[in-house]
Amino acid sequence: MNRFADRIAAEGLSLRRGKTEVLQVNVGKLCNLTCTHCHVNAGPSRKEIMTRETIDRVVDWLAKTDIPIVDLTGGAPEMIPDFRYFVERVRALQPTRKIIDRCNLTILLDRRYEGLAEFLAVKKVEIIASMPCYSSANVNAQRGEGVFEGSIAALRKLNRIGYAVAGDLKLHLVYNPSGPVLPRTQEKLEAEFKRELATNFGIVFNNLYTLTNLPVGRFATYLRNNNRLDAYMDLLIGAFNPATMDGLMCRNTISIGWQGEVYDCDFNQQLGMQWRNGHEMFLWDVDPEKIDNREIMTADHCFGCTAGAGSSCGGALV
Repeated sequence: MNRFADRIAAEGLSLRRGKTEVLQVNVGKLCNLTCTHCHVNAGPSRKEIMTRETIDRVVDWLAKTDIPIVDLTGGAPEMIPDFRYFVERVRALQPTRKIIDRCNLTILLDRRYEGLAEFLAVKKVEIIASMPCYSSANVNAQRGEGVFEGSIAALRKLNRIGYAVAGDLKLHLVYNPSGPVLPRTQEKLEAEFKRELATNFGIVFNNLYTLTNLPVGRFATYLRNNNRLDAYMDLLIGAFNPATMDGLMCRNTISIGWQGEVYDCDFNQQLGMQWRNGHEMFLWDVDPEKIDNREIMTADHCFGCTAGAGSSCGGALV
């Protein structure tokens, strides 16, 4: 039973793709952290990483399109051996194309990745960084001991090299609740974060994006283990907001996995909801001119993106 599909049908709504504006690439599940809310189940022992051969196929496909944004995520995307090669190839295609790195911040301090922050600055890569709170206790509880302190050091480093200071180096933060509740109002939280980080640590950033925790991956396991999954689903379903539908990221994003397989979003990817056309589809099977108005694959977890003010990779929707 797909309660989400039933709900939007009852509202007289449908969910179909518009023009593709974002190619989001999940380059693998390797990460230096093991966060409790991670829908990817990423961690230090994961072996799934995108190869150079797959990177080349992805970039060759991208070169034939006018998709303006490439969004690199993981895991910690910077940990794959060919991360810099990937960024360099994409940047060489079109100097003005936006490249986003979804960064956990602590990776910028790892000695194995010397010069990474400076490389991102030189290549004009926009950073969207995980920062679930401005207090040490909350961040370390969710992401691991010492992560808050590492994140603060990384943010200071990014500010020193021009992020959120120079106009063309954008630094955004991502907030998600520490438990099974909806995020607070994005605008108010952003003001709070800016005040606290500036006052206590001298840190500046551009925007704060609030994300709802979806019942997928490690967060779903946490909910089941604590007998809170049903209550959380009831919360999401009860907060369904039809006004969020137009802004959902699945309408303008192609999500691909570390092997090049295609999905409507990163959450569908983790649930194995791969595009099919008589067979499982990979990016190089897709004609970008023929996917507008394609029906989007949904399931109950989609209530997470449509609850309250909505949730997307770019934060609240309404």
